[in-house]
Amino acid sequence: MIMFQNDYVEGAHPAVLQKLIDTNMEQSVGYGEDPYCEAARERIRQAAGRQDVDVHFLVGGTQTNLTVIDAALRPYQGALCAQTGHINVHETGSVEACGHKVLALPGQDGKITAEQVKEAHDSHWADGAREHMVQPKLVYISHPTELGTLYTKQELLDLRKVCDECGLYLFLDGARLAYGLAAEGTDVTLADLAALTDAFYIGGTKVGALFGECVVIRNPALKEDFRYFIKQKGGMLAKGRLLGLQFLAMFEKDLYMEMGHHADRLAMKIRQGLREKGYRFYIDSVTNQQFVIVENEKLKELEKEFVFNHETRYDEKHTVIRICTSWATKEENVEKLLERF
Repeated sequence: MIMFQNDYVEGAHPAVLQKLIDTNMEQSVGYGEDPYCEAARERIRQAAGRQDVDVHFLVGGTQTNLTVIDAALRPYQGALCAQTGHINVHETGSVEACGHKVLALPGQDGKITAEQVKEAHDSHWADGAREHMVQPKLVYISHPTELGTLYTKQELLDLRKVCDECGLYLFLDGARLAYGLAAEGTDVTLADLAALTDAFYIGGTKVGALFGECVVIRNPALKEDFRYFIKQKGGMLAKGRLLGLQFLAMFEKDLYMEMGHHADRLAMKIRQGLREKGYRFYIDSVTNQQFVIVENEKLKELEKEFVFNHETRYDEKHTVIRICTSWATKEENVEKLLERF
């Protein structure tokens, strides 16, 4: 079977594995305080164009989201996000298990707007019974979103402005960040994210690492005692250098962006090929996730050779599937997929 169900079905990029092998028998201190983690931090600061950011390595995406959000919020505060947001749908209520309600807003193609954030904030503070309600304090967005869509720089600027006006934190989930930064037509850079968010993270698990995510914190209010939160939430790795080494490898010679370009290029090849065959798309995505409307009988035939993610039922005869490419997707598998469609 050829798997197109997600972007973490493979292990890790050979350069990442080689870095781990080359340093395997070295001794170092633990918990991310080793020279390799420090070197990776410096490289990421350079890539982000800021020396005033704190950089932390955590073991996975769910731990990263709940750790940042719990560190930012008081017990009575919650996080605004799109209904389709990862923290609202795919993390088994982990943020809410920490005592913070996820305040879902109706998204447009997986995104929320500055106007929606302002309305949610103003509505809360205009209510005379607000002390009986969860207070919105953080805005959570993903780039790319769960639907493969991207924010524009202007949309991020608008969100930043509203968050400043309303006293809200802006946190960006970058689990698939390379696929967003490398996408055709995007005007958002890593430096933009470092300037416009209070905190964001650079995804490793879905972009060439064995595991691990890298949190970048700009806002001084979120920096204080953050390592305490990492430890308490299970995100701190005793053999922390394993995380730093992976990000050090991925940020050498533009490897991180190269992996993003590879996945996006093959996703665009799939999109173009299926369009030429007359297939319709559930949403327009320029990243590595493509959402295709497929006749159920055809899907049964395809699933004899391929594995997809079933996204939603379109109608009685059609299903929306997600075709996901990755840093490791093979060109010949994409060609075989297009042949079978």
